[in-house]
Amino acid sequence: MRKFDGGELVIASHNSGKVREIGKLLEPFGVAVKSAGDLNLPEPEETEDTFVGNARIKAHAAARASGLPALSDDSGLSVDALDGAPGVYTADWAETGNGRDFVMAMTKVWEKCEALGATEPRTAQFNCTLCLAWPDGHDEVFEGVVQGQLVWPMRGTNGFGFDPVFLPIGESETFGEMDPARKHDMSHRADAFAKLVAGSFAGR
Repeated sequence: MRKFDGGELVIASHNSGKVREIGKLLEPFGVAVKSAGDLNLPEPEETEDTFVGNARIKAHAAARASGLPALSDDSGLSVDALDGAPGVYTADWAETGNGRDFVMAMTKVWEKCEALGATEPRTAQFNCTLCLAWPDGHDEVFEGVVQGQLVWPMRGTNGFGFDPVFLPIGESETFGEMDPARKHDMSHRADAFAKLVAGSFAGR
């Protein structure tokens, strides 16, 4: 496995919430972080139907365009009653003509479960795939998951995306209600990030 030994890393995302979370996780390693948005890099079209495939598209596009190693995150909510949807299309469910509306997306997920008469608890998983890519085309992939269930109505204003409707197993607060530091300790992103650190950042 290739180690990351540079001083600069591009986070291949234009999602400010995601960039903030990843940047926080990288702080202990003394890495100067820039986002794809900071560098005005174009957003590549995500044409794959897996988290791994789309993570690779984003990381390699940013690495090629910037000439620096790039870390991408492809993540989403998979609801068992909806056969894994929205899954890799999580962000698409929030798209409107004027940007992303996650309140609308969360409502859509819950209403689809209601229409199906899905039994409770309505189990779900947050998945995260991190891809660390270098300008020479090499990459390393790390996957994380956290199990939980949907709750309604939405709870909490912390976090982002589908956090207000996701209650992790064994917890009384949704990701939207949790202190961000607690969420960082147990999230799907933290799970994948721990594997990234062990594989590519160990010894820094």
